[in-house]
Amino acid sequence: MTKILFDFIISLVLIVLLIPLWVIILITPYVSIFKQTRVGRFGKYFTIYKIKTMKDGRVTSLGKFLRKYKIDELPQLFNILKGDMSFVGPRPDIPGYYDKLIGKDRGVLLLKPGLTSLAAIKYRNEEALLARQVNPSKFNTEIIFPDKVKMNLDYLEKRSFWYDINIIVLTIKSLFF
Repeated sequence: MTKILFDFIISLVLIVLLIPLWVIILITPYVSIFKQTRVGRFGKYFTIYKIKTMKDGRVTSLGKFLRKYKIDELPQLFNILKGDMSFVGPRPDIPGYYDKLIGKDRGVLLLKPGLTSLAAIKYRNEEALLARQVNPSKFNTEIIFPDKVKMNLDYLEKRSFWYDINIIVLTIKSLFF
């Protein structure tokens, strides 16, 4: 209950504080919101909101900045407000990953997807890491994704309000330091 209340109040406060950003998104022709289907709690699909950072299949220069500081993720505050997401939990993935888990690994689906997690911090530069691989898809499937699942299952066991606060603090540190 504390987590639900925290998520609702903090997301609402941040949405209000970020009204200037929402205005910029609405009036700037270079910035827009896009929607995508992701896998949520219990394997239920939901629509995630993000700031569009690509044009013609390439990340724009503005997009690079937005991605570096995770500003492109801020519209997910609306997902948190709606109850589809939480501040802390496994990052929501596209269909074909979490929804295909079997056995004890399906425990990840007991969690609401989050804006941040320890796995998100560890793989903060996942695109760059994958770009250095000979076979990025294989590296993701065999190395990164199983590690994320393990980290998220560990979170499932350890989760608490103060553990979430710690993860949020670590996330902020990873963005700026």
